[in-house]
Amino acid sequence: MYADGRMNKVRPKKSLGQHFLHDQNIAERIVASLKIENEKHAVLEIGPGMGMLTKFLLDKPGIELKVIEIDRDSVAYLKKHFAALRDKIIERDFLEVDVDSIFPGKFSVIGNFPYNISSQILFKTLQHRDKVDQLVCMLQKEVAERIAAQHGSKTYGILSVLLQAYYDIELLFKVPPGVFTPPPKVMSAVLRLVRNNVAKLACDEVLFVRVVKQAFNTRRKTLRNALKNLNLPAEISALEIMDKRAEQLPVEAFINLTQLIDRSRGAATR
Repeated sequence: MYADGRMNKVRPKKSLGQHFLHDQNIAERIVASLKIENEKHAVLEIGPGMGMLTKFLLDKPGIELKVIEIDRDSVAYLKKHFAALRDKIIERDFLEVDVDSIFPGKFSVIGNFPYNISSQILFKTLQHRDKVDQLVCMLQKEVAERIAAQHGSKTYGILSVLLQAYYDIELLFKVPPGVFTPPPKVMSAVLRLVRNNVAKLACDEVLFVRVVKQAFNTRRKTLRNALKNLNLPAEISALEIMDKRAEQLPVEAFINLTQLIDRSRGAATR
């Protein structure tokens, strides 16, 4: 603390998975990764901490910025040091907040996500894909690589398929542990997800999610065995695609398979 009581810094809390970025060049590079095309672009920063990204976001023209932070010490720090935020700080857990209440229209998300909840943040983003048009985030490198992986890769999985169905994904750059306080035990990486033009998949989207999750839950098995719990008819089980494993299927193949399963169910009820 300063002599006058102002908070000088926030102590990272292990319980919140906090690792504060202290490298200004990397922070500036992360913010520069946001594609801002409109004169006024709504942006939500998740977990700003001491505002390493925030200060560059505030300097970026065309941004209408809000930040969401669960840590009271970080909120107090932001209020003391970033007067421009004023009433733009949401003291809540992003995983519990009503996304529709943040901005009236579409918005982008940016943040250095805690490793322990990064997948949950991404799943929530996916649920609100019609609101979140872009996401730039720093994650554990292995998670980032998994999300950006293409079919045929051993790291290709549920998050890869579900996110790639609705977003164009780029792994932008890797970040070493030494630029954080405290340094994590793993490498990090920065991803950019930009909403694609798919308003709705050409299949039952609820069934699509179920097929993808079931297929990867036993990823070493062929689809014929992995999808047994779906009680597929013989004509589906006999298809050549059912000899493949989940990691061998691109997103489009999962969509096509879901269509076939859905049509077979419809035929069975007639």
